[in-house]
Amino acid sequence: MVPESSPLVKICGLTRNVDARFADEAGADYLGLIMTEGFGRSVTKDVAATVVQGVLALKVAVTVNESVKRNAELADAIGASIIQLHGNESAAIARSLKSAGDWSIWKAVRAKTSEDVQRVVEDFGELVDGILVEGYSDGAIGGSGLTLELDPESLTVAKRSALSVVLAGGLTPTSVAGAVARYSPDVVDVSSGVEVKRNVKDP
Repeated sequence: MVPESSPLVKICGLTRNVDARFADEAGADYLGLIMTEGFGRSVTKDVAATVVQGVLALKVAVTVNESVKRNAELADAIGASIIQLHGNESAAIARSLKSAGDWSIWKAVRAKTSEDVQRVVEDFGELVDGILVEGYSDGAIGGSGLTLELDPESLTVAKRSALSVVLAGGLTPTSVAGAVARYSPDVVDVSSGVEVKRNVKDP
């Protein structure tokens, strides 16, 4: 686990190589790309390959309800070290992916209650390497910009497991310090909070 005072940083929703390179040079640990079609920050496999060209940070393929085969194709397109399952994937999908390639698996949960977090830990805890927790937004799958409003104790079950805890949802340069102090995550995940406009990150 990462010390509470120094969480790793993931910049997500990247769509341009210039932004990926800047984030990489600025010290981001992970670069996330939305690889499933139909979302505001989605990129195709071909575009994704150009976005991460020349960067050294670990790549994260963010997918939503894809098959095992498709997940593998998308991850391979960017040389992903991590596949982030951000939909309603089953434990069976996570289990198959875990043995299908040399990557780690993160499972996202849109947490409305502490029970939501506990359920994902119970169902996926032995199948994935990390759990990403973000604020719940009705009808939205990621990228809502809503901050997590749960009591910090809600994440206790995840922290007591071997899972890395990734905190996402509405984090900005001005709010991230408070969120880290409140939740003590292993990784902070920022996207819309570092954009000057949709799909353009603020240097």
